[in-house]
Amino acid sequence: MAVNKNEHLNKVLETHRMFHINALVTKHKEKRDEIKEALETEFNSKIYSPFNSGSFGKHTAINTKFDLDIVAPFKKDSFSTIEDMFNEVYEFLYNKYHYTGKAEVRKQKVSIGVIFNIDQDGDQISIDVVPGRELTQDTYLKEKDLNIYFNEDKWGFSKGSYMKTNIQAQIDHIKGKDSERKIIRLFKIWKNSNSEEFKSFMLELISIKAFDKSTIEGDLWGKLKGVMTYIRDNVTNDSFTLKDPGNSNNDVIQTLSTSQRQHLSDRMRIIIDNIEANAENIKSYFPINEEFDIPEENNSSSYGVKESSTVFSIPSDNQRFG
Repeated sequence: MAVNKNEHLNKVLETHRMFHINALVTKHKEKRDEIKEALETEFNSKIYSPFNSGSFGKHTAINTKFDLDIVAPFKKDSFSTIEDMFNEVYEFLYNKYHYTGKAEVRKQKVSIGVIFNIDQDGDQISIDVVPGRELTQDTYLKEKDLNIYFNEDKWGFSKGSYMKTNIQAQIDHIKGKDSERKIIRLFKIWKNSNSEEFKSFMLELISIKAFDKSTIEGDLWGKLKGVMTYIRDNVTNDSFTLKDPGNSNNDVIQTLSTSQRQHLSDRMRIIIDNIEANAENIKSYFPINEEFDIPEENNSSSYGVKESSTVFSIPSDNQRFG
């Protein structure tokens, strides 16, 4: 029997939902909350309330690869420089977790990674902390703008430099966009299962732009094909932009070279052509998570969580921010 592309994609999303790994998610949340509380206690009047970001905060996480991020927003007068802020947060986390043998603590591109020791269940919890400092004294609570520090050369920024961002605006950019979220999650599944190196944040922004600039309609396959067609036809145009909702001066498409943009366009064309030629091919691009391929009558329609276990893949450093 021929594969029903729409039914297959819905099952792909179903089997990659977070409710299948409730126990693991709960462990992550507990460690995340522990770190947030520790930051507030340590830095006290220097810091605003840390908040959740990343794929889990945006409801675009998949259960084969997800991350829990914390944004630590500091006041303008908390540190003399943004580099000092980054280093002091690192030193605090290093002394609290690494020095005591509880976790590895490492400096990353724009964040500090806390990778806890493998526990008795074989699970390893990883939390990213992104320190940011408000641009002008006492403006954060209203504006939500932060400067983040670059610890390495990345995305056109050199080590030691900083960039204005508004992570809350990035989160708000996807609020209420259920269809877009489904496509973004499918792209993440494709990226993860096919070892594609495109940034998740870029795929997120380009999916949302496709819905804004093109007519995306039909069932799930129709919407996915529409977004892929938009990418195929537009991403190589010189005039094509992907403005970061957290900083309009940051054009995310510029993180791709001309050849990488052509490669992305070609990948979309090949996927569409191969699936249209033979629907069976959809399984290799968008595979079901067989560990959680359960009968439909046992499924739930919410994004919530349900107790189980799975192999957890810690995202590489360059996949974490955004």
